[in-house]
Amino acid sequence: MRYDSARLTGFSVWDGKELRRSFDWDFFLLVLLLLVMGVVMVLSSSFPRAYYDPGKVTGGQAAYYFIRQLIFALLGLGAMLLASRLPMDFYRRCAPIFLLLTLGLLALVPFIGVRANGARRWLGVGGLTLQPSELAKLAVILSFAALICRYREKMHTLRYGILPFLGILGLIVGLLILEPHFSASIIILAIGGVMMFLGGVGVGWFLAALGGLGGGLLVLLTFFPYASSRISTWRDPFSSSSDEGYQIVQSLVSIGSGGLSGLGLGESRQKYLYLPEEHNDFIFSVACEELGFIGAALILTLFALLILRGYWIALHCSRRFDFLVVAGITTLLALQVFLNVAVVTNLLPCTGISLPFFSYGGTALLIQLGEMGIVLSASREILEA
Repeated sequence: MRYDSARLTGFSVWDGKELRRSFDWDFFLLVLLLLVMGVVMVLSSSFPRAYYDPGKVTGGQAAYYFIRQLIFALLGLGAMLLASRLPMDFYRRCAPIFLLLTLGLLALVPFIGVRANGARRWLGVGGLTLQPSELAKLAVILSFAALICRYREKMHTLRYGILPFLGILGLIVGLLILEPHFSASIIILAIGGVMMFLGGVGVGWFLAALGGLGGGLLVLLTFFPYASSRISTWRDPFSSSSDEGYQIVQSLVSIGSGGLSGLGLGESRQKYLYLPEEHNDFIFSVACEELGFIGAALILTLFALLILRGYWIALHCSRRFDFLVVAGITTLLALQVFLNVAVVTNLLPCTGISLPFFSYGGTALLIQLGEMGIVLSASREILEA
């Protein structure tokens, strides 16, 4: 294809087609709507725990988590708009630097990370916490997209299409296992596989990888009691409803209590210190209890529309790098939504996967909105007749 710049008009022309000047408003409005709903649900789900303050963190301030989430939501909106203004060439140039920075932060976590719930997954930064695994997801997408564009004609070979990517995944997953953070490892392996598939890696390599993952899962269940106990709890959570299965049982009770139309916004009973992580990983359970099947279906429909719009943008991107990044970010969003909902409904074993835009977590929200900004940046350069 031939690409020219029109100096006088400011348009870019690609074989007779013009590129957009503004970002995709449909995608932006869907993100904004989900973000507003998420912040409201953080307020509704978190105020009992913040008020009773069992961890002596909030000082009894009922709106403690809500205020922090609202601040990060506003900062995240700014980050999203800023990211949408940066050209995609900027992300391509910065991909190697971002990957090295992420690896450095991951390497620090096992040594100076903040310990919580038996794991070190966070770095303390001036009273705030940063979870490098969230950065690692974006780093994999950007670096893989850049490498795929670089080795485009050689992606079917072992030297260029497999080894560099396996090396990156091996380093990241190895550092995550030291924390340990198995759920993030699974997501990163999945998103890495998706990127390689989009890049043109042969199906045979994926069949071999599935065999290797099966062996790795066997080792995980054999030598890591932490993982095997979660499988047992998943199979029959009610057999240990006062111990390992307590959280998922309370989640199912919360979901079932909502019925068709819910108990009403703010009226959840399980959030009164019965359901752990009610404002974080299990916030969707509270949403089901308060908004019912209708509200839960609306939330999932909005996520589905956002994901479909993301893939539409990817398919209309004017360059390969843009397509790979947008498809990767959209797939990451889809994976996290599916896995979170599957966990709280006990379709899958319990893992620490948050619901995008809803779960409490300032730095995670910032990164997620930044990723949406990258998609919006790519949408500025999609082709129009």
